[in-house]
Amino acid sequence: MRRYSPRVFRVASRFFRERSQVEDAAQEIFLKAFTELKSYAGRGSMEGWLTRIATNTCLNLIRSAKRRPQMTESDLTETESSWIQSQLAQAATERHQSRETSFVAADLAGRVLATLSPDDQLVLTMIDGEDASVKEVVEATGWSESKIKVLAFRARRRMREAVEKLLTGKQKNRALVIEEGD
Repeated sequence: MRRYSPRVFRVASRFFRERSQVEDAAQEIFLKAFTELKSYAGRGSMEGWLTRIATNTCLNLIRSAKRRPQMTESDLTETESSWIQSQLAQAATERHQSRETSFVAADLAGRVLATLSPDDQLVLTMIDGEDASVKEVVEATGWSESKIKVLAFRARRRMREAVEKLLTGKQKNRALVIEEGD
């Protein structure tokens, strides 16, 4: 083992990056060589025979790892682990912000919708909120198809105008605050 371990480690190093994997492979190689020692016929060099065992053992280890491709955090370098942790944290933050943004948008849409007439609210809620077809709204309300289309068009325009008014009012308020702060 002392005589051939440099050779075995060199062969295993070609197959594995991590020192612990190289050591595990070397242990497996020497175990296999010991159990198969009786099959060594002495026709070639012991080093060549052991190299062939080392190569085949490493290939088998890689094949078996591919059949059950599981990585653990201990397989990662510290840099890789840190990168994954930061990516997971960023994704969680983005998911939280996206959910929060959705709640804010839904609240704002509800508040703006409340400023519209009941007919406009009904049409927009059914068509845009519940994804109902114009035909389904006709069946539910008894109104004509053209009336529903016109109501929806005008209600969307009123919603857009109400949001634009809110935004321009907010920008004017910011401008006042900046001027007062000077």
